[in-house]
Amino acid sequence: MADLTAEEAIAAEKIFGGRLDLATRYVEHLATSGIERGLIGPREVPRLWSRHVFNCAVVAELIDNGARVADVGSGAGLPGLCLAVARPDLYLTLIEPLERRVTWLEEVVMDLGLNNVEIVRARAEAAVGKVECEVVTARAVSALNTLVPLMIPLLGGQGELLAIKGRSAAEEIAKAANTIKKFGGVQTEILVAGAQILAEPTTVVRVKVARR
Repeated sequence: MADLTAEEAIAAEKIFGGRLDLATRYVEHLATSGIERGLIGPREVPRLWSRHVFNCAVVAELIDNGARVADVGSGAGLPGLCLAVARPDLYLTLIEPLERRVTWLEEVVMDLGLNNVEIVRARAEAAVGKVECEVVTARAVSALNTLVPLMIPLLGGQGELLAIKGRSAAEEIAKAANTIKKFGGVQTEILVAGAQILAEPTTVVRVKVARR
C-alpha cells in the first residue's frame, strides 16, 4: 500500500475532506488488484497519491457544481474515479473499451459504493449520442490532435474539454489548432489546477465548445 507522507496527508485532507477514507480504499485497489491486472505499473506504488490521484482529483476545482462529466479512456479510473470520490455532486460516465479494465472499474465502484458513476464499455466515438455530458475529460490517452475528434463530439455541440497534460501542452495546442476549430472549439487555454495544494500542480488544457 502507498502510505501518505505528512505533506501528502495534508493535501489529501484538503482535496477529499470527509471522503478521504474512500480515496484511501481506491488507492488500495490501485496498489493491489490494479497492479495484478496490469492497470498500473508496480513501480508507481510509491507515487500513486502524488503523481496519479492528486494529479487527477484537483481538476475538480475547474468543474461546475452538479456537472455531468464523461471520462474518455478511464483505464484505472484516472481521472474519472478520482473526480467521483472528490466531488459527489458530479455525475461521472467512465468510457473504457477494454473488458478487463471495465470489470475492474465495476468492482471498485461497487466496493466504494459510488452512486454517481456509470461505466460504459465502448470506444469514445461509439459513445457519441449515448452519453450526456457538459464536460469531457481525459488523461494520458493521446496527443491533443488525436483527442479532440474523440472528445468534443461527446459534448453534443456545447460544453468543455479538460485534458490533463504536461509540459508539451502549448506545443500540442499549436499542432491541434485547426482540428480544435474544425470540431467547434471557440476558446483554448492552459490552466493550472491544485496550485494552492500541490508542490507540482496539474496542467490542464481547456477547450470551450459552442454551437455556431
